[in-house]
Amino acid sequence: MLGSIGGIVSWIKPINQIRPSMFRIGTPSGRGTGFQLFLSDALCGVATALHVIEHAHEWEDPIRMVHHSTGSSRLLRPPDRAIFTYPGKDLAFILFAPGDLDLKESEIELIEADKRMKQGVEFGWCGFPAVSPGDLCFFTGHVSSWLTERESYLIDGVAINGVSGGPAFTKDPKICGVVTAYIPNRATGESLPGVCLIEDVASYHKQLKDLKSVEEAQAESEPPDEPADDAA
Repeated sequence: MLGSIGGIVSWIKPINQIRPSMFRIGTPSGRGTGFQLFLSDALCGVATALHVIEHAHEWEDPIRMVHHSTGSSRLLRPPDRAIFTYPGKDLAFILFAPGDLDLKESEIELIEADKRMKQGVEFGWCGFPAVSPGDLCFFTGHVSSWLTERESYLIDGVAINGVSGGPAFTKDPKICGVVTAYIPNRATGESLPGVCLIEDVASYHKQLKDLKSVEEAQAESEPPDEPADDAA
């Protein structure tokens, strides 16, 4: 019993450390989670899953960023933001001027770009599930496997709709990944408990250097793809 209580207590500190970095992300077609990775006087960088903002990025729709701790928000139209996407990975990085958002530098750093967590290591992750979108919820599980070709983790835990884009972190704490999907077990034809897919964060290291303004970031980022015309 004491060991169980100790395990719970050990997660309280990293949860409180990640809380000020958390954002709720809303678009005309959906919602998800994001977390702050970069902050300067001129620029804030928020990581998320690409599918959370992909439609808004392609169609140049507005994206609302709501800072969870303060409740303050910014509505980002295309001229107000730069978005980096990563080929073959369900990851995105949104950069914008923080304006009057009351933000502080994150207390949790990214894991080193060349480091991977081993099987059995416990991860925690946070996000805003659709069942209670205003509440920051915490989940936990262990590394089931590192997928070398995909450069991502399978975790024995759940990822509810709305939690996509949330940070996965260790008790140290270090941010090790981004929640992108839940893969249910349908081997018997029905949906049974499955695993959570968490993308590695190595891609973000390249974007965290020498960013000075939204205009500079826009010049360096890829333009959104032209949306495909609807079939007749």
